[in-house]
Amino acid sequence: RRCDYGCDGWSFDDVLPYFKRSQNQRRGASELHGADGPLEVMDPTYTNPLTERFVEAGVELGWTRNPDFNGPHQEGIGVYQVNQRRGRRWSAAVGYLHPALSRPNLKLLTGARALGLIVEGGRARGVDVLHGAHRRQLHARREVILAAGAVGSPHLLLLSGIGPADELRRHGIEAVHDLPGVGRNLQDHPVVSTVFRSRHDNSLDNAENWRNVVRYLFTRKGPLTSCVCEGGAFVRTEPGLPQPDLQFHFIPTALVDHGFDSVADHGFNFGPTLLKPKSRGRITLKTSDPIAAPAIEANYLADPDDARILVEGVKLSRRLAATGAFAEDLDREIWPGPAARSDADLEAFVRRVAATLYHPACTCAMGPTDGPIETVVDTDLKVHGLEGLRVADASVMPELVGGNTNAPTIMVAEKASDAILDDLRG
Repeated sequence: RRCDYGCDGWSFDDVLPYFKRSQNQRRGASELHGADGPLEVMDPTYTNPLTERFVEAGVELGWTRNPDFNGPHQEGIGVYQVNQRRGRRWSAAVGYLHPALSRPNLKLLTGARALGLIVEGGRARGVDVLHGAHRRQLHARREVILAAGAVGSPHLLLLSGIGPADELRRHGIEAVHDLPGVGRNLQDHPVVSTVFRSRHDNSLDNAENWRNVVRYLFTRKGPLTSCVCEGGAFVRTEPGLPQPDLQFHFIPTALVDHGFDSVADHGFNFGPTLLKPKSRGRITLKTSDPIAAPAIEANYLADPDDARILVEGVKLSRRLAATGAFAEDLDREIWPGPAARSDADLEAFVRRVAATLYHPACTCAMGPTDGPIETVVDTDLKVHGLEGLRVADASVMPELVGGNTNAPTIMVAEKASDAILDDLRG
């Protein structure tokens, strides 16, 4: 329950109230859950039969059935809850932004792109934006809050001359504030697709037939309400580990390549995911052009332990598929395929197909300036050495959380809002 990296005020006990404040947990309030927040959390109204097989398979392997991964114990296997209301995704935009759009002190610019921060005299004064075809400056009365994500936030800081001075000079950018940690410490959850063909037409490949479309339109229920990644598990690849090092994302269809391809008419994908990668990447500039994308050096699997754990995840996928729970469904293994037998074969497969789970974080890390990592913001999320500038998104995490990042990022925003209000009142 303590907080590492010297981030006082960010221990489990410190942040739990913000998790609870964000939630409208449809199961009701509890010690670990809130029930009157803006973010809908509920049990799915539809679960594919293959997902039920997945849970039974894990129980066969000795894993504990877990109805709440955000409860007292994370470890185990079960069905994920969803952020939905009446069969539709309930995003942070729906829960937080849409109800606030009528406020007189809020103006939303769509179709706008931030080009950089305006920094004068050691203080952030505003933001330079491209809105449609027009470039304009937005000036801040009190402070600028940067929430562009683990890729966008460091990119904007670098474009504004805030970051490693040597790197900035190489791109012809004046170093307004030398801050070496900007863009460093990039972490993500790499996932591997392990895919098996089903003998039956019981996957989500049938989800878009006319019967299911009609069912959804009239009842807001059925396969079209599926979050696709329906089942999950948190497991340890070694018994002595202090916490799970693998997460499974079970998908009752044979999707690969981020869902852009399918390798079977009907099948299932286990998706072992590395929770605590040792590898570190970085966000850097390709050019000083603010419209150009930054260079994302993910550096996945640079540490051999990361690849080794994912190989264990592939082996566990095979064990799950071979259980009695899948006996009536399993036709054959497609990815990695029966030809991949040795650890070397499996590692080659892992290195070929490992991909992002869309959880980049840690590129504007929080902590003291003399801590174990190069940091960018303090515990109030203020950028070290500059006035009037905070960062409030997943980039401030000093280390990647051992699970999905959506709720923790919303927690960061909730806690940031209190810090901002405290400054206003003080």
